[in-house]
Amino acid sequence: MKTKQDPRHIKREHLMQLLYTWDFQKKKSAQISSIVENIDNIDDLIRHAASQRPIEGINKIDLAILRLSIFELIMEKGAPYKVIVDEAVELGKEFGSDSSASFINGVLGKVIEEQKLDEQ
Repeated sequence: MKTKQDPRHIKREHLMQLLYTWDFQKKKSAQISSIVENIDNIDDLIRHAASQRPIEGINKIDLAILRLSIFELIMEKGAPYKVIVDEAVELGKEFGSDSSASFINGVLGKVIEEQKLDEQ
């Protein structure tokens, strides 16, 4: 069973916080350099999956969580998509607003469907 003390959860939480900070300062960090290098592609996927909201209108915490999760889903492909979505939803509950978890789940669900990740 996953806990908040799980090293993978702690790592994701740290990366999400670095991405959140990067969004304001644009200060590169070696830990998120791969994500930042792919940020345009990641943001395009977010724009398409959350077409009702412009990137600028998405809560910055939600955006950091989505960027990290989409990077893991599309570029890194190291964990099953269900694990990545579950972690993202948990981060949304922990750090985001009341609607963050459902918004993040919906966007990631659409990305998974469009990228056909559920068929792999």
